[in-house]
Amino acid sequence: MRIVRDYQFVEPEDRGASVAIGNFDGVHLGHQSVIDLARAAGEKIGAPLGVMTFEPHPRQYFAPKAPPFRLMGRAARASRLQKLGVDRLYELNFNAALAALTPEEFARRVIRDGLGLRHVVVGADFCFGKGRTGTAADLVRFGAEMGFGVTIAGLKDIGGLEISSTAIREALSDGRPRDAAAQLGHWHRIEGIVIGGEQRGRELGYPTANMALDGLHLPKLGVYAVLVEVRDGPHKGQYHGAASLGVRPMFGGEVPNLETFLFDFTGDLYGALLSIALVEYLRPELTFDGLDALIAQMDADCAEARRILADT
Repeated sequence: MRIVRDYQFVEPEDRGASVAIGNFDGVHLGHQSVIDLARAAGEKIGAPLGVMTFEPHPRQYFAPKAPPFRLMGRAARASRLQKLGVDRLYELNFNAALAALTPEEFARRVIRDGLGLRHVVVGADFCFGKGRTGTAADLVRFGAEMGFGVTIAGLKDIGGLEISSTAIREALSDGRPRDAAAQLGHWHRIEGIVIGGEQRGRELGYPTANMALDGLHLPKLGVYAVLVEVRDGPHKGQYHGAASLGVRPMFGGEVPNLETFLFDFTGDLYGALLSIALVEYLRPELTFDGLDALIAQMDADCAEARRILADT
């Protein structure tokens, strides 16, 4: 998959795609349906499949001090889109110049002149251009005037409930990762590089891989049964595990992080890229009377996680 970040400097082979446009936070089933429509349109006209998205997320750009809300970072999103067969990822730099384009200027400068897109697909609630004043209907009109096709995708639902990133965030905040997965079409994953920790887990007999959660929406704090993918390095592969997402109240922590214990694993994971899939919420964070009580609870957590993951 080729990644393009500036619509004004584009190689000839990166022009002329059939593209789904949106933020694609989480790449949930609704997003996937939009991408599938772009794929089908591209197959009819012989165009590669593309996705246009923006970095930073426009919401993050306009409200940088707002609480973290993203379901996935840019690298995790790119990885998920590549798995879906996307050929071109137009991950455009969202800056003051792009935000100032009127809807017509966006259609002309970005879609037609810059990227030379042949077809675009957007959701029915799509808004674009300065002040989000452009609508999906406006895009249809611009496409007819400027020579690119437009498809408006209907909103997707499950059992009458609309699929949305907001609903997925709510499910995760409530400790319902399986409900989130039903809308995502895949497990919710937290991806990142393993960083150094205080090695308390090693001292307790439970060495963990620590990952930062900067910029991400926080699921409910507590302990989870997880699936682990080590993406690179000598230990690359799939594992089962249990993870603690939180601030470690026993030890006076303040900044939430993710600590994952991999079952039946021996080795050094510092610097490795991990993808942690939240499967089931086991319990909230707790404070124990002493280390023996903590270790006994960790033993019980891991036994329960093994039982759950055996059927996953």
